[in-house]
Amino acid sequence: MKKTLLMLAAALAAMGSAHAADKAAAHWEYTGKSGSAHWGELEQDFSACKLGKAQSPIDIRHEKAGMPAPIGFDYTASTADIVNTGHTVQVNPAHGGTVHLASGDYQLVQVHFHTPSEEKIHGKRYPLVAHMVHKNDAGELAVVAVLFRQGRENAALKPVFAGLPAHAGDKHPVDGEFDAGALLPAQHAYYAYMGSLTTPPCSEGVHWQVLKQPVEVSKAQLSAFRKLYPMNARPVQPLNGRVVEVTG
Repeated sequence: MKKTLLMLAAALAAMGSAHAADKAAAHWEYTGKSGSAHWGELEQDFSACKLGKAQSPIDIRHEKAGMPAPIGFDYTASTADIVNTGHTVQVNPAHGGTVHLASGDYQLVQVHFHTPSEEKIHGKRYPLVAHMVHKNDAGELAVVAVLFRQGRENAALKPVFAGLPAHAGDKHPVDGEFDAGALLPAQHAYYAYMGSLTTPPCSEGVHWQVLKQPVEVSKAQLSAFRKLYPMNARPVQPLNGRVVEVTG
């Protein structure tokens, strides 16, 4: 358990400064010789990407009803930086607030995006997903995933997607304040399961909460993100007997 927490802490540190971390770690991509099919072969620390039995993302099917355990969102508007990590666009709030889960309280650390959604819901992908990454005092990670369907402009994304940093390593402050709570749908029912980081080193022991209700994002906003990252989604991974609960 201690080793798992140390790996998660190291992975989270790498996620927070991915461009610098990638210079020391093996180079990886989503396609080609360094693509997701080969991550586990690129470096010893990436072995979980190939050998792990509780990997993310997954295709959520045959979910079971769980105990009532609503997520307690206590996000706060905060100044934030937006950075192009070389693999995605990531928002790092100064003081983003917390979530309360059945496993305890977690502090919001960062929010990043994938297109299409890494998760599938009954075989369906959405055009975009936001992964809201949290950490508790013990170093454990919890992710809340917000799915996006194409529709109206998303006002909460406007200050982020209006000025996306164009090159890996580029960073600038978000115009005004960033409020992660504004990204949430009206309904907070969710799918819950234990999984992993979806990027190397694919560390396991991550608490996943995928919100059932999608929110909208405009075609123009999707296009702005896809100009930088046309595809940055890991394929779904085997469930290997894990149980997915739907609750909230």
